[in-house]
Amino acid sequence: MFSKLFSKLQRVGQSFMIPIAVLPVAGLLMGIGQSFTNETMIQTYHLQFILGKGTPLYALFTIMCSAGKIVFDNLPALFAVGIAMGMAKHEKATAAFSALVSFLVMHASINALLTINGFIVDGKVADFVRLGTINAICGIQSLDTGVFGGIVVGLGVAYLHNRFYMTRLPDYLSFFAGTRFVPVICCVTFVFVGILFFYIWPPIQEAIYHLGVFIRDSSYAGIFVFGLVKRMLIPFGLHHVFYLPFWQTGLGGSMVVDGHLIQGAQNIFFAQLASPHVKHFSVEATRFFSGEYIFMIFGLPGAALAMYHCARPSQRKKTGGLLLSASLTSILTGITEPIEFTFLFQAPPLFLIHALLAGSAYAVAQALNIAIGVTFSAGAIDFFLFGILQGNSKTNWVFVPIIGFIYFLLYYSIFKFVIKRYDFKTVGRGEDTQLHTKKDYSRKKSLDVDSSVSHSIVEALGGIPNILDVDTCTTRLRATLKDPTLVDEEALKETGAAGIYMRGEGIQITYGPHVVIIVSEIKQILHEGE
Repeated sequence: MFSKLFSKLQRVGQSFMIPIAVLPVAGLLMGIGQSFTNETMIQTYHLQFILGKGTPLYALFTIMCSAGKIVFDNLPALFAVGIAMGMAKHEKATAAFSALVSFLVMHASINALLTINGFIVDGKVADFVRLGTINAICGIQSLDTGVFGGIVVGLGVAYLHNRFYMTRLPDYLSFFAGTRFVPVICCVTFVFVGILFFYIWPPIQEAIYHLGVFIRDSSYAGIFVFGLVKRMLIPFGLHHVFYLPFWQTGLGGSMVVDGHLIQGAQNIFFAQLASPHVKHFSVEATRFFSGEYIFMIFGLPGAALAMYHCARPSQRKKTGGLLLSASLTSILTGITEPIEFTFLFQAPPLFLIHALLAGSAYAVAQALNIAIGVTFSAGAIDFFLFGILQGNSKTNWVFVPIIGFIYFLLYYSIFKFVIKRYDFKTVGRGEDTQLHTKKDYSRKKSLDVDSSVSHSIVEALGGIPNILDVDTCTTRLRATLKDPTLVDEEALKETGAAGIYMRGEGIQITYGPHVVIIVSEIKQILHEGE
């Protein structure tokens, strides 16, 4: 049962990466735009002559802010489309189209019921309706189901698509057969889903609100557990399934910003970022990611330095290059898998120590009122945009490098002691302990993967007939196999695999950021082999 559940959750987690992938650029546009149009910042640095209202740069940055904000405003629709496309086994374009149509149909159905029952009068929300219960969703006045609504649509459409995309109909209805039948059945289905949401969503919204209150009131212990669990799910690739509801739904808290009820930790931060009235960003919201800056920019590089110093002298030159690349990835972008998988499989206790330290970093950040937002992951780019540029009075960002230095020393000293005390064969300490090869990292730099590697991966997975579907997240190839016993793990390691995890029919193989190219080539191989 767990194996089947893992395979399903793996596919859900990887489908989340499609809409999430657009958040970094949207966040950059919004962060830069908002920072350089902030009146307080302009006045503080006497930049009215170049950034004041009416200047070309002010217009440019205003446009950038609006361009980024529109992505976050329509995130539920993006999740609906992205999840349906990611979960579809074939004909992904049809699934994406069907998801968009279904999302609009669902909210139009809710809008009709709200109008019939007097919650909307002459196109406006009635005065007695509680603030935030009804909002404009893609221009439709509807119950604000947030990203949950998008996820429901995405998963529902994916199920219907995979079941009906090859449906045969009588000759007189043959025009609606096959993929054309999918949007038809989805439209009909989500009329009733909209009706169902009208009745069940208000109490669900209330329950989510109270659950968020419980988590909020659990204070330091709660956020420590949040950080610990999120790190422990990294090897399974299920961390996206865990943290996303806190970031994007009422589970992460609710707050009224400029007269609008905002739900979800990340949504609250960006709403406050766009507000000219906020004096300090909400620590209650940002506690779900502020602590990541401490261990991603400072802590993990300390672990890398410890592994470097523990490596055999003859291996340090080669090891140093690998660990430096992994450290820079973590520091700049907040992508931690390259360095985490360097010690996860050789020394699992080190990963547990890392998870505990990471959990404590969340609690420390909350205790110091550090309130720095994040788009995708807590790297130096986001730290500069949403910490430094926003000013210390709003974020308390100055504590990050101070506490970060302490965590650098903690990671370094603890990792070095444990590696030597228990003789863990981390990178550079044995003949066969390098998870990342020089060839693997050179591929990462050039982003040019030899297609022969992709063919080798297909063969190592049991050949084309054995691969049911293949996709990717940030650093991992994810596949569902017909017969997992056909997998040749040794052959996969020869292709540069940094880590392999199998559960039931699902397999995850870590290659690093260049995995996107590998998966694209594998999909082409599978397509040509059909």
